Amino acid sequence: MTNQEVRLDLQRRSRLGMVEVVWGEDKTVPQITECLQRLNSSGELAIVTRVDSLKARELEGAFDSLEFHSKARCLTVGSPAELKPELGEVALLSGGTSDFEVVAEAELILRWHGIQTKVLLDVGVAGLHRLLEQLEHLKKAKVIIACAGMEGSLPTVLSGLVPQPVIGVPVSIGYGVSSGGRTALESMLASCAPGLVVVNIDNGFGAAMAAIRMLKLNA
Repeated sequence: MTNQEVRLDLQRRSRLGMVEVVWGEDKTVPQITECLQRLNSSGELAIVTRVDSLKARELEGAFDSLEFHSKARCLTVGSPAELKPELGEVALLSGGTSDFEVVAEAELILRWHGIQTKVLLDVGVAGLHRLLEQLEHLKKAKVIIACAGMEGSLPTVLSGLVPQPVIGVPVSIGYGVSSGGRTALESMLASCAPGLVVVNIDNGFGAAMAAIRMLKLNA
């Protein structure tokens, strides 16, 4: 892969207010290295999603400020943007700790774009009282991201309880007919809660970007 073959969108931040994030799962180590070099030399935030520990180890030492965020499965080079409290806070919720990788990816993307976050784990509807106990805390959030596997009902319940925009993230967790997150996805898409926004399975990155768009619209 040569420099001429890398076609990164280096104007995305000025155009949309968010940087281009590199998908790492299907890229080789040399391809990821070149993408990071281009972003870093252009003065842009450099983030790569879906990186496993093997690739991360191969990239160790390639950049002075490279960091592997194992829980989020992401690589970063450089420093996150300064927090912008005027944009408001995003609350990230999960039905269980098994959903945490998706939550961690979304939180990292938000924090690197300067967005304040609050994470609440294990508030799934199997123990509804745990969610109800958090409603007072959720009042401070401008946007809520809810990650859930199994039948994926957490975003629907939230959308019936709070007025803020809720972004549902189906997670590929669950037995049998959970089908790698397909059941949660279809459940969220068929939700009777008006205005629920749904992204693709395990797409914490997409949920974070949707939240950033919402926050900037009201800034």
